[in-house]
Amino acid sequence: MGLSRLAALHGVATSYSPSPDVTVSVPDDTVIAVLAALGVDAGTPADVRKCLAAAESRSRLLPPTVVVWAGEPLPSALAGLPPGSTVTVEPEPSDSSGHPAGRPPAPLSMRARAAGPVSGAPAGSRAPGSPAADAPGAAPGETAEGAVPPRGDEAAAAPAPPAWWIPPPHGVHRIHVRTPDNRRATATLVAAPPRVPQPPERTHGFLVQLYSLLSARSWGMGDLGDLTDLAVWAGRSVGSGFVQVNPLHAAVPGKPTDPSPYRPSSRRFPDPVHLHVESIPEYGHVRDRATLDDLRQDAAALSEAVLNKGALIDRDAVWELKRQALELVVRVPLTPGRRADYCDFLAEQGQALEDHALWCALAEVHGPDWHTWPEALRDPRSPGTARARSELLDRVDFHCRLAWLTAGQLAAAQRAAEDAGMGVGIVHDLAVGVHPAGADTWSQQEAFAHGMSVGAPPDAFNARGQDWGLPPWRPDVLAATGYAAYRGLLRGLLAHAGALRIDHVMGLFRLWWVPEGRPPTDGTYVAYDAEAMLAVLVLEAHRARTAVVGEDLGTVAPGVREALARRGVLGTSVLWFERDWEGDGRPLAPEKWRRDCLATATTHDLPSTAARLTGDHVTLRHRLGLLTRSLEEELTEDATDTAEWLALLARLRMLPEGDGDEEAAVRAVHRFLRRTPARMTGVWLPDTVGDRRPQNLPGTWDQYPNWRLPIADPEGHPVTLEEITASPRLHALMEVLRPRKPHTAPPGERRP
Repeated sequence: MGLSRLAALHGVATSYSPSPDVTVSVPDDTVIAVLAALGVDAGTPADVRKCLAAAESRSRLLPPTVVVWAGEPLPSALAGLPPGSTVTVEPEPSDSSGHPAGRPPAPLSMRARAAGPVSGAPAGSRAPGSPAADAPGAAPGETAEGAVPPRGDEAAAAPAPPAWWIPPPHGVHRIHVRTPDNRRATATLVAAPPRVPQPPERTHGFLVQLYSLLSARSWGMGDLGDLTDLAVWAGRSVGSGFVQVNPLHAAVPGKPTDPSPYRPSSRRFPDPVHLHVESIPEYGHVRDRATLDDLRQDAAALSEAVLNKGALIDRDAVWELKRQALELVVRVPLTPGRRADYCDFLAEQGQALEDHALWCALAEVHGPDWHTWPEALRDPRSPGTARARSELLDRVDFHCRLAWLTAGQLAAAQRAAEDAGMGVGIVHDLAVGVHPAGADTWSQQEAFAHGMSVGAPPDAFNARGQDWGLPPWRPDVLAATGYAAYRGLLRGLLAHAGALRIDHVMGLFRLWWVPEGRPPTDGTYVAYDAEAMLAVLVLEAHRARTAVVGEDLGTVAPGVREALARRGVLGTSVLWFERDWEGDGRPLAPEKWRRDCLATATTHDLPSTAARLTGDHVTLRHRLGLLTRSLEEELTEDATDTAEWLALLARLRMLPEGDGDEEAAVRAVHRFLRRTPARMTGVWLPDTVGDRRPQNLPGTWDQYPNWRLPIADPEGHPVTLEEITASPRLHALMEVLRPRKPHTAPPGERRP
């Protein structure tokens, strides 16, 4: 009982429910190991009693981080302050757009009073002359961007903040409290708008793994030049509103490099392997043209091998060529304007960029796993590391320069998408975690739980559970530091995004922790402060004016989707999974789909639509030995599932061509998606040319070339960006998604 109580106080679950009618107990040794990773010693009963007594006797006036939502009731930590308590808020400095900068404004001082009715003040009202909690520049009566104003009786019934509370501007502030009996507390205060900005009412776009999108000018894999070209073409030619890409986070270097974009070295900074080298302004001024020409010829040979000779995408070979070219490019002196821009970038990124660049420089010397470095270098703040930085100053600057160049091309891609008429633009992807040997775990060691890995519990699809090999953030450290690492991460990702997709968005609420050396079945859930995680997300998205899409597939705890929807975070709905699970289990009619979601036929972890319709994905898994039942059983179940969907499409008259036409069936699937109320409809780019191969096959490592395949036609022949955009199959599919113009009668037939 004592261990359970201690675990509960630290957000560690001692049981979980894989389904509504099943409860599984977590082994005690798992709970003890997870508590140890949180700095709590529960190794013996005496240790449990000691830690429990200390935790229960600890009385905090305020938690480390407090959240207030604009126009909503105060949290209990503030609403329950003793009457007469003085409250002082020190707002963070901000510029005219609400971003942290400049000199701090004057503190806000107030005195807590006993709770009581607020006469004549509807929900969200402000005292005359109080600092605006809405978006800068909002006119009287307007709500913050993305907010949903109360309607009718809701406005009268919704509780308002107490009259003594002076709403601070949106931001991350410091709050100081002193009670009448002279108790004091200081905490981080996150003041957030109610919701994230929303995308246009209805929009469609493409989903693509950028590395797989090779053009005639690529250096062996897709790059930011190809992304920009795709966005401009899609916006202007087929009316798309967005292009969603895989995470472009910095990878851990190695031979071979881990090709998965979901296991990066750093989520804060992008990988320069995505640079389109020829677009860098200094490229044209490199004097050693012969070397550049040789590198371009080698790059052309890499692309030729991938496109025409059956080779896989070789990220390491691509990076080696680009690195050599970039070494020449950075020797070109920057113009005064470019130098000023670079200096501004260094100042904005600060210590985080210095740490990342230093890790990259040290990895060149000592290898990519910092755990194996000389002991003095394992601490980013040690004197030995400081000396190494001085010795590697040129290499540190090189990696800082690459981060700046990559950020510039990311910004250019978003501007080009907007100029092409896209209502959203580039949708970037946030991986759920980082590689244990990478830059983030080195520079932020105190923020990660050592000896733990994120994964998933056993379920109906995977009886053994999953271990993703990603160390989790410690929720206690996040809260104690005001979520600084999380804020910096989001700010960097959102700077050049039209929207952000969050992989495994349920991780804002809880994550499955697996102790090192144990199977995933021996893990447990650890809770995060979802209110704070959401508030920081909403605040940073509001500042960047970006929408947010959460990947909420799989096991989702009760209330999670509702909490996300309340804050304007869109969900993800994949056609094959949308059934009436609370009713007859049949495919869900289009009008019953949720509105606030990205609707799609597939994702990077699922079969392409053509493979799903033909059953090819089942035979692929059979060839790789991944089936748990006979091939006949699996094919029968899959065919039955597909037939139910095709029958619904036929009943809805979305399949006029009848059975047996694969291209027509793919178009029918997307007609269905367009019929749903979903705000965003995503088209998997490989679907537009009939590609049957998945980009990633979960449960495989070297049995399948995950993350290394170019987009291909139905026969598996790779196709270029130029060939994709000219494909009749693509254009026929995109006609399905074009908004129908209202019929206009000839002038002579119009009614007066």
